[in-house]
Amino acid sequence: MATIIYLIRHGETQGAESRRYKGQTDVPLSERGIQQMEEVSRNLDSGPLAAVYSSDLQRALRSAECIAHSKKAAVVTRTEFRERNFGQWEGLTFDECRERHPEEFSAWVENPLQFSPVGGESTLAVRDRVVPAVESLLKFHRGEAFVVVSHGGVNRVLLCHFLGAPLENIFRIDQSFGAVNRVDFWDDFPVVTLINGVFYGPNIGKQ
Repeated sequence: MATIIYLIRHGETQGAESRRYKGQTDVPLSERGIQQMEEVSRNLDSGPLAAVYSSDLQRALRSAECIAHSKKAAVVTRTEFRERNFGQWEGLTFDECRERHPEEFSAWVENPLQFSPVGGESTLAVRDRVVPAVESLLKFHRGEAFVVVSHGGVNRVLLCHFLGAPLENIFRIDQSFGAVNRVDFWDDFPVVTLINGVFYGPNIGKQ
């Protein structure tokens, strides 16, 4: 029997239209974000879930609560699933980062493995905290299905890990608000069956 993990990004946050690096800043979901996650929970045809794990940041936790309530599962928070710390870029818009730190921003976009925001976490540091956390859950829930609700950066790193893709390519993986990703494990061999699935609104079924 396969072990199944659903990697889900939180819903839309307040102020999302400004496209800021929120990182570990603890911003709440917007009303639209709550609606998105309620739709995700209704449309996620997962069958029984052993557990729902979540980053402890409120945008992820509130999203996880929507899913857990619908699936009658408990939510367990894990700090390992927090978004990357963006250091001096926290709270800045993409355009502000580009204007204030042009060389660093360009280097970051071209190779997010080699370069990191000043004072922030490296991509390798993110990998080194999230991958062991997920692998321990995969062992604990062998033969079961469970959910991890976290953030776009965390999901990209995990998907690269399961796909065996270079971490330099994390920005080649899109993660919409409320994105659903699924990975099935057969004798510990990962098969990615869904990336960036949209389970809400007019684009439902997009992947």
